[in-house]
Amino acid sequence: MRIDPASLDGKERHKLLNGVIVPRPIGWISTVDADGVSNLAPFSWFQVVSSTPPVVMFSSGARNGGLKDTAANALATGNFVVNIVSADLLEAMNATSIEAPAEVDEFAYANLEAAPSERVAAPRVASAPVALECETMHHFEIPSGGNTVIFGQVVLAHVRDDLRDENGYIDMSGLNPVARLAGNDYALLGELVTVARPGD
Repeated sequence: MRIDPASLDGKERHKLLNGVIVPRPIGWISTVDADGVSNLAPFSWFQVVSSTPPVVMFSSGARNGGLKDTAANALATGNFVVNIVSADLLEAMNATSIEAPAEVDEFAYANLEAAPSERVAAPRVASAPVALECETMHHFEIPSGGNTVIFGQVVLAHVRDDLRDENGYIDMSGLNPVARLAGNDYALLGELVTVARPGD
């Protein structure tokens, strides 16, 4: 089967890419607006792009012809927090994917405790095993598509004490992250496979 993306409508292209680029990490992005209202939403179009300096990115689709609250807040305030979703937070994360008006605080909606960040204005999810405080660096809009890609530099990482070993590695079993698939499907780690890189 050969598929020309230009022959598909937007929804079909979304299904194709979302279904084959899997599993994807989930960036559970928390922000705050100029009035102090917190926002929390999951983004699976999310990734790390640099370690020096430490930079992550997320891509946000449009809403009603404009920016979604997360992207609007990250650009207006210049900061956001990436919270990592562990398996025990799956239901709460899913609850925050609701399409809600800007004045709705998704922390309260999902019955989650918000913890203050130290270097940015946006709060973090208190129960998240990892939270990355980020300052917005750059952004650009994908031409003709409506997505806005936002890059943030990590200025402080909150990592649960039991997750980082003496060599600086994160314990994957302890982190137990949730991965996004397609539709309503998610994945948990399951069996871990270790493969040494050539030369190691």
